[in-house]
Amino acid sequence: MFDLKSVRLGGATLCCALAIGYVMQYGGAPEQQAAQAEIDITSIQDTSSAVVPQPQPEVSQPQAKIALSIDTPDATQPEVPLPVSAPAPDIANCTISLAAREMAGAMVELQLKAPCNANERVTLHHQGMMFSEQLSAMGTLTTKVPALMEDANFFATLSNGAGATANAKVPSLQFYDRVVVQWKGQAGLQLHAREFGADYFEEGHVWQGKSGNLSSTALGMGGFMMRLGREESADAAHAEVYSFPSGTIQKAGTIAMTVEAEVTAQNCENRVEAQTLEIRGNQSLRVRDLSVEIPSCGSVGDVLVLKNLVEDLTIAAN
Repeated sequence: MFDLKSVRLGGATLCCALAIGYVMQYGGAPEQQAAQAEIDITSIQDTSSAVVPQPQPEVSQPQAKIALSIDTPDATQPEVPLPVSAPAPDIANCTISLAAREMAGAMVELQLKAPCNANERVTLHHQGMMFSEQLSAMGTLTTKVPALMEDANFFATLSNGAGATANAKVPSLQFYDRVVVQWKGQAGLQLHAREFGADYFEEGHVWQGKSGNLSSTALGMGGFMMRLGREESADAAHAEVYSFPSGTIQKAGTIAMTVEAEVTAQNCENRVEAQTLEIRGNQSLRVRDLSVEIPSCGSVGDVLVLKNLVEDLTIAAN
């Protein structure tokens, strides 16, 4: 279930948590072994093997001698260097970093680096909006996010609690209206926008199946729908964001906004909880919780139209 109250409280707590640096270090110095020269006994020689005659009084008895021969390097051969211990490996850099930069359409590109967290899930937070992504095999992620505030703060958190923050200035946000619906798991939710009287599946109907074009939106020609979140586990967070260039459009009229829920095998006979976030003109961000009882599994394939959860957008020509 999507704990909506904790989302609003999570922002302040997350800021405190992320102030603590988190560095994981690995490595160690291998033991060094002193190289030792070997001494080979190549021959044992007895200096006399014959019967020794009885000694004369004035002659001392000869002694048997053992000769030790020590191999030495041949001066004509190249000298083989003694083995040396390998240097200690470098300590792995596990620092997590997040960078943000403004893009056209009041978008922000985020670049996350977490080299010691390859393939792990990461949750991105921005002004109450949150969604789950997955890091690459190199521990990196690059994604684009619609800004919900001109002074835009972003947070990235990993499953172990480590994370990073970034900030971007997005002055172009004043030219856009934005509507967000977000949820967790496989809720089957969709956000639909029907621009200037467009009917379903006609030109001007913007939804996940026909998301529009961000370049056209940046030029003030129409709206754009973006889905955030790719991780598909039961508690992964997702969001859909509709952006409309209300400050630059040359057309007046109404954009009908609806949240819809498709009945699926995953959500049937369950309660779906979600949240909407809206920014319109110079108004502050507005947040609204929603809870929907999904019908029985015999209704799989049906679509519920959840009216009055999001107000229509009224657009004045510029």
